[in-house]
Amino acid sequence: MKLDFETDAGIGTSATLGAIVLETDETLEPELARMMQLDGVALYHSRIPMVTDIRPETLARMLRDLPGSARLLPQTLDFDVIGYGCTSGATVIGSENVARAVQSVFPNAQVTDPLAAIIAAGRAFGARRLGFVTPYVPELSRGMRQALGDAGFEIAAFGSFDEGDDRVVARISEGSITAAAERVAAIASCDAIVIACTNLRCLRIIPEIEARTGIPVISSNQALGWHMLRLSGLRDAMLGLGTLFSLDQGR
Repeated sequence: MKLDFETDAGIGTSATLGAIVLETDETLEPELARMMQLDGVALYHSRIPMVTDIRPETLARMLRDLPGSARLLPQTLDFDVIGYGCTSGATVIGSENVARAVQSVFPNAQVTDPLAAIIAAGRAFGARRLGFVTPYVPELSRGMRQALGDAGFEIAAFGSFDEGDDRVVARISEGSITAAAERVAAIASCDAIVIACTNLRCLRIIPEIEARTGIPVISSNQALGWHMLRLSGLRDAMLGLGTLFSLDQGR
C-alpha cells in the first residue's frame, strides 16, 4: 500500500544555521546546542581536519579545507548563517578569508567566526578596555591581542594557560577558567572579559564569573552562538547564557 503524505517547511522555519567544527574540538557542539534551543532553529554541523598541536602553521592549513568542510553541510538547505568554529584559526586566516572560503560553497549564507563574533559582542557592549584570557601559546595570544587592538579595543589585562595541545585545553577545569578570569579582572579596570578558544568549557560558568567580577563576559562559543542568532534575525530572551544575550533582546 502506498501511503499519502504532505510536505512542509521542515525544521528551520525560523533559522537554518551551520557550524564548521574542528576535528579536535570537544566543546563547541554541546555549547552551541544549548544556545540553539529555540523553536524553528535548525543547527547542522560539519567537521574540518585539524591536528591537536595548535600553532600558526597548523591553523593556516584549514583555509584550504574550509570549502570541502562546507560541502559536507546539507546542500539542499538555504543556510542563513554558517559559523566557522575556531578563534585562533580565524585570527591566523582572517575573518574575510574564512567568509570567502565558505561562501564559495554557500554564496547566500552570512558567515561568522569567534573572532568576528567577539568583536561584534565587544562593540555591542560599548566596551573599550578588555580583560583577556586565552589558553594559547604566546605567538597565538599575541596575534589575537593584535587583532583585537586593530578592531579598536585596548587589552587592559591579560593571562594565558600557555597550552598548545587541544586535548589538554578541552580538559581545563571550569574552576581553573573561573579563577583565571577573576585574576585577570583584578589586574586592571576593564569593560568586559574575553575568554578565547572554542574548546574551553565556559558557557555554564559565565553567569558565575559575571557575578564574582561584576564584569560582562564574552567567550568564544557564547559570542559565536549569539552572533549567529543575531545575524539570522533572532533576538529571543535566553536565560543563563550571560549578559550578552540580554543586550538587544526583542529588538
